[in-house]
Amino acid sequence: MPHSSSTQAVPSSSAVPRHVAIIMDGNGRWATGRFLPRVAGHGKGVEAVREIVEACAVRGVKYLTLFAFSSENWHRPAEEVSLLMRLFMAALEREVGKMHANGIRLKVVGDLTRFDDKLQQMIEDAQRKTANNTAMTVTVCANYGGRWDVMQAVQKMLAVRAAGDERAAGSRQDAASFKEDELAQHLAMAYAPEPDLFIRTGGEQRISNFLLWQLAYSELYFTDTYWPDFDAAELDKAITSYQQRERRFGRTSEQLIEQKKAS
Repeated sequence: MPHSSSTQAVPSSSAVPRHVAIIMDGNGRWATGRFLPRVAGHGKGVEAVREIVEACAVRGVKYLTLFAFSSENWHRPAEEVSLLMRLFMAALEREVGKMHANGIRLKVVGDLTRFDDKLQQMIEDAQRKTANNTAMTVTVCANYGGRWDVMQAVQKMLAVRAAGDERAAGSRQDAASFKEDELAQHLAMAYAPEPDLFIRTGGEQRISNFLLWQLAYSELYFTDTYWPDFDAAELDKAITSYQQRERRFGRTSEQLIEQKKAS
């Protein structure tokens, strides 16, 4: 079932973020700082993914979303892009069975049409295998961009409206009747609540076209730690920072206090 936008309904809050979204930045810089090829950093980054998935499961995080490959990453050197694709396939082959055994559902979102047929099939098989798992949902954003996501959602929303409208030719006149939730249900991650906590490693302080719609009310956490060094202890630092925030969603502190008294 699609989740409501945080600008339309106030989501529940808890000590542990229900949904954590991460930009895993700094693999290449981690490697070059050790006089290693950039590829070594990406390989080490895959190990960090494994640890963070396990740490989130133990801490009760229900949704973990990882920005693995952006639509802009195609501009990187061809050799590096090729390596990233091979790492992606290797990780699918090695990790999906373990995830399934632990009740973890895998989702991959983005414009997957640019990947080769073998990788697309592996993604489809992995999602099908884990589709009914409920312990946690791990989403990998691959060839994903937040603007792409909004645009494809708008296109689907208009197509649905036109298909159900006998006056399809004049449907543009009904633009004022569109609601946020009508678009949100077509976003690539409509199956998940909006992220409570957004983390970016590697020292940069921007969201880089990641989940533009969904991050509207997320708590943002930036760390200088490179992704290969981001472990369970670093995750706990981010969660501790999150727990110290006051999530008001447009309300006053006094309203939050009254709500807590009433609950």
